[in-house]
Amino acid sequence: MNTEAVSGFHARVAKHAALADPARLRIVDLLTLGDSSPSELQAELGMPSNLLSHHLRALEGAGLTIRHRSEADRRRSYIRLAAGALEGLVPGSEHGARRMLFVCTRNSARSQLATALWQQVSEIPSASAGTHPADRIARGAIEVARRHGVDLADLPPRRLDDVAGEGDFVVTVCDNAHEELTGLGGVHWSVPDPLRLGTEEAFERAFMDISHRITGLAPRMLAA
Repeated sequence: MNTEAVSGFHARVAKHAALADPARLRIVDLLTLGDSSPSELQAELGMPSNLLSHHLRALEGAGLTIRHRSEADRRRSYIRLAAGALEGLVPGSEHGARRMLFVCTRNSARSQLATALWQQVSEIPSASAGTHPADRIARGAIEVARRHGVDLADLPPRRLDDVAGEGDFVVTVCDNAHEELTGLGGVHWSVPDPLRLGTEEAFERAFMDISHRITGLAPRMLAA
């Protein structure tokens, strides 16, 4: 067995060893839907913070998760699955939704891109909204969508209260919206705000991040 094959084999062993613990498997199931802060995981799992920290270190050490700081509250961090973490493994249960609702602060980039990408891969209806909507969709979002052959709907940003409805499966795609809407339910994707840098590369990274997440979530959603 060559060196690369041995390295890949040991990486698989580490992942399986980490996932053999029921609590860590539950954490990974939750993270297949979206990102969570340690405090959110602690509330969901009902375990002491020191025990949760132990499990999170084990998952990170096995290459299953990564951690980064919130763009809103820098004291908070979010845990997400590492790219390719579950290749060859089956995610957890399916979820039902009448409609997918993607939410960010301004409803000018990330949530608009998520809605457009969702419509390409799922028959479940989708919409987007903002907690504090902008006047118009960001030019960078329109341009990155066009480069990838995606059409953004000719709709102005809309306020969440005017869009949300019963049976929506809410996906917040920015830290500010998620932290403002504590208790709303749904899942969170901690996607960095491309408008902070305003560069083509920043919008490309956001587009690819959202596209990857939608590809993973769509097969697990059922029309309610």
